[in-house]
Amino acid sequence: MADSKKTPDQISSAATQRAAKSFTRRTLLRSAAAAGAVASVGPWILREGHAASGSVKVFSWAGYITKDMLADFESKTGIKATLTEYGTNDELLNQLKATGGAGFDIIHPTVDRVPNYVEAELVRPLDESKVKWDGCLKSAVEGSAGMGGVVGGKRYFAPADWGTEAIAYDMKQSPLTYGKAGYGDIWAPENAGKATVRGHSSLIGIALWLEGQGKLPHPLRDQFKDEAKARANFDAILKVATEHKKAVGQFWSNENEAQGAFRTNGCTIGQTWDSTAVALRKEGLPVRFVAPKEGALAWMEGFAIPAKAENLEQAYAWINWFYTPQAGALYTNASGISSTSVGAEAHLSDLNKQFFADAYPGDALNKLWWWPIQDAWYVSIRNEYQDRFLAA
Repeated sequence: MADSKKTPDQISSAATQRAAKSFTRRTLLRSAAAAGAVASVGPWILREGHAASGSVKVFSWAGYITKDMLADFESKTGIKATLTEYGTNDELLNQLKATGGAGFDIIHPTVDRVPNYVEAELVRPLDESKVKWDGCLKSAVEGSAGMGGVVGGKRYFAPADWGTEAIAYDMKQSPLTYGKAGYGDIWAPENAGKATVRGHSSLIGIALWLEGQGKLPHPLRDQFKDEAKARANFDAILKVATEHKKAVGQFWSNENEAQGAFRTNGCTIGQTWDSTAVALRKEGLPVRFVAPKEGALAWMEGFAIPAKAENLEQAYAWINWFYTPQAGALYTNASGISSTSVGAEAHLSDLNKQFFADAYPGDALNKLWWWPIQDAWYVSIRNEYQDRFLAA
């Protein structure tokens, strides 16, 4: 799938939107082709002799980092990685706040929440000279700057992956086609008790549905910059959400809950992560995933180093290992989430290649709706309306 400080140097909202709009799979692949010489990278992460031993403590999303990945990292670097998992951005933030930025060497936040960690002094700026940036798609590095990866002129974020939240559906029960399917389909009367959604992001899906009909008081992106506009929009969104709440069969807040909604709890449609749908598809279930006509909610995640990390060289070794085609492919094949590692697409499984084609046909990639930076005041309001929706 956090507190932030605004600084005079912070990238403008307009720049953020331009960077986000330009960041598509096509630009990723163009960047990959331009840097094709990196695709055969092997154990170059050790060529400077750094971090060839020791340990690193990784704090990442549940289900993202597999035992095979940990074993590959250790075999390539000689470093022992220990993994702790979390289910939400808020869980990650609260854990780091509780320790003052101690306890881990690498964390895996969403880029739009990075400024929140900077304000709370929970992360340190990256030493960019220690990162093998040629292994990361150029468009991801450049695009992430305006999405929250650079604050006050300093980079805190190394892009690792990107994905979307869109419409997952049982193709036998709720057949949908690209170009016609939209967020409103989730809330249709025939889906009463069969939909699964996440509290706060489903409100944004409804917002995009309303905006497409000209029924949102203010442009959706304006609510991320102005508290009065945020509340006016959320009032309208909450009204529609409450009126259609009977569609919800289960709310989800993490990957396991989202998958369980389809697997065991009778849901046939929902607004979920791409990784949810690809995991269920791997199990042979008839669950498919498609971008809605309003645009799939797109996010980027990456690595940051906590303020009190103890194993810095090993943390950079982790980032540089991830920026190899093989590690990136291990990640995508396991999670279904697109890696930013140059050359990873050449090593993907047939299922993952087909999933991507089915999810983003036509002009879907050009219509991705990238999450803006979510400042602390906005997260507070967002959570307030989410709680009101859940309690309605």
